[in-house]
Amino acid sequence: MAFKFEKLRVWQKALELSTLVHNITREFPKEELFILTSQIKRAADSINLNIAEGSTGQSNKEFIKFLRYSLRSNIEVVSCIFIARERKIISKENFNKIYEMSEEILAMITALIKKLDNEQ
Repeated sequence: MAFKFEKLRVWQKALELSTLVHNITREFPKEELFILTSQIKRAADSINLNIAEGSTGQSNKEFIKFLRYSLRSNIEVVSCIFIARERKIISKENFNKIYEMSEEILAMITALIKKLDNEQ
């Protein structure tokens, strides 16, 4: 593993979420392609992209800033699945999968922020 972020469990979990979201949104109606589908996929990708970007060659303070961006994107994913549920375009099972994984990522990012903050 050449890059620091590859070793981070939270990045690995965020990558899993991104893949899950990608696969689930393939079932969304075509009319949502440039609306909700695009939004949730970009938000899910943004979680791991910000973790990766912040982890390499940055100070803890800078890394924390990017982790907070990841948190916001994670919350955006959750909000998107609530919209999908309201529009009846996501199954209860898929809603729960994304929700539970997002909860786990939230806890992991929060713990990493706390750890980095204590090291400053």
